[in-house]
Amino acid sequence: MRRSAVATAVAVLTAGLGTTAGQAAADTAPAACDAPATHQIAQVQGTGDTTPLNGQTVRVEGVVTGDYQGTDQLKGFFVQDPTPDSDPKTSDGLFVYSTKEVKPGDRVLVTGKAVEYSGLTELSPVTAVDVCGTGDIAPANVRLPLPAGTSAESYEGVLLRYTQRLTATETYQLGRYGEVTVSAGGRLFQPTDRPHPGDNAAAQAANNSRRLLIDDASTVQNPAKVPYTEPRLLRIGDTTTGLTGVLSQGFGSYRLQPTRAPKFAPTNPRTKKPRNVGGDVRVASFNTLNWFTTLNKRGADTAEEQERQLTKLVAALKGLNADVAGLMEVENNGDTAVKTLVDRLNAAVGAGTYSWIRHPNPGTDEIHVALIYKTKKVTPVGAARSSSAPVFERPPLVQTFQRKSGGAKFTMVVNHFKSKGCTGATGADKDQGDGQGCWNARRVTQAKAIADLAAGEENPLVLGDLNAYGEEDPVKVLTKAGLVAQTPRFVPARDRYSYVFDGQSGELDHALAGKGLSRRVTGATIWHINSDEPTIADYNTEFNPPSLYKPDAYRSSDHDPVLLGLNLR
Repeated sequence: MRRSAVATAVAVLTAGLGTTAGQAAADTAPAACDAPATHQIAQVQGTGDTTPLNGQTVRVEGVVTGDYQGTDQLKGFFVQDPTPDSDPKTSDGLFVYSTKEVKPGDRVLVTGKAVEYSGLTELSPVTAVDVCGTGDIAPANVRLPLPAGTSAESYEGVLLRYTQRLTATETYQLGRYGEVTVSAGGRLFQPTDRPHPGDNAAAQAANNSRRLLIDDASTVQNPAKVPYTEPRLLRIGDTTTGLTGVLSQGFGSYRLQPTRAPKFAPTNPRTKKPRNVGGDVRVASFNTLNWFTTLNKRGADTAEEQERQLTKLVAALKGLNADVAGLMEVENNGDTAVKTLVDRLNAAVGAGTYSWIRHPNPGTDEIHVALIYKTKKVTPVGAARSSSAPVFERPPLVQTFQRKSGGAKFTMVVNHFKSKGCTGATGADKDQGDGQGCWNARRVTQAKAIADLAAGEENPLVLGDLNAYGEEDPVKVLTKAGLVAQTPRFVPARDRYSYVFDGQSGELDHALAGKGLSRRVTGATIWHINSDEPTIADYNTEFNPPSLYKPDAYRSSDHDPVLLGLNLR
């Protein structure tokens, strides 16, 4: 523990044997309590990442700060030295792997073997836990990021209070492990999503220094009762203050085990509908997260899941109320999947409201891009086109539209670029260590092909899941070709994201217009119905608490839809 925090964070040991609990301990085990400690906790922790006493039996004295001995918990408790040493590199807290009954505030003498388990210094096995009075440990006040030169290791096992407001920035493991990641200074953004000083590696290191994982002190996977789901479901962007707990370590990361349940304020509430974008034609882009009519492939596994998925997708599309919408991750099975979606959408908004464009070259991938439109609002002009360039796994879908009542034409160019996953990547397609992931060279080539295609259109609108963040090469290829990114024009930086990966938000879904059409864009927004929502609220039935599923738009996908307004009169 850092010495600067000791004066205010650690209270002096109370007169333990003078208290009722202490007297009881003295009456029941006076000889045990007379056996003194052989080492301070700081000696067991040492100045490095691992204990210098590994494998040795030691006896330490401390005050219990966190008790996690309950069923399905960590099967142990944390103790902290009330008389710490003077070395800022050593921690004064320690985990004791024992179910000997103790409670916070007990002064204990513990005998056990010093070991490392998943990065955590602990005593295990333990041969003696002697309660010998009471004590008081006040939490050390800390802030993120930690001061330069300070390691989280020096706080391992220590009772901490974070004195700043922290923002939920990742909930991916909430349902499976009860984990939430929070960060200082607001949510974390992908370093390659927006400009920043220095290189991407430095920006990533800065992000890492601002984050903290909150655990639930449980070893259970997919717990029946998931934390932070009542009275409302936690969303990324919600905030907490006064976070207090013991810093532990395991599974490759430091993690806070709360000593009192964190309370999150709803600072990022759901919105019932997207922000008004104006115009006389509304255009959307939406990744549907594997809408498949074939069961047990990439989408739903059962008929029940499929019905739940379809209900949510229809709710999202109804809420968007787009006149034309480009869709990604629709099963590539002819017209079957897109027709099923359109039929259900029409059942909700009115028979014949929407139709779809048949893709002339959907490719051979299991998924393809699709295009739906309101038949009474716009008219397709000419035949649908695509690209035969071999660089596309999922060829684009190109279709020109015009308002029924006339006006300027515009051409939708719907895309889904190669993903960042590294399967099969070789040579230049491997991860180059620049933050852009694998297959960036492929995405650049795809972007060049799309730029050439758009150059032949009078009013092109290039949109879709480009699998590239805002400051990455493929997006720059498109903007350098004269296409204008629309969300930076209308969406504040704090809201400009459509996807969350590894606790970092960013914009993978883009809408770029030719310069002439850009002057006709009246507004753009990203409707945050998905990326901020925990995965346990989606359509899946495996492990998801039944009470969390709702037949609404929220967590209908993992990407947020993008919506634009066009003035075509």
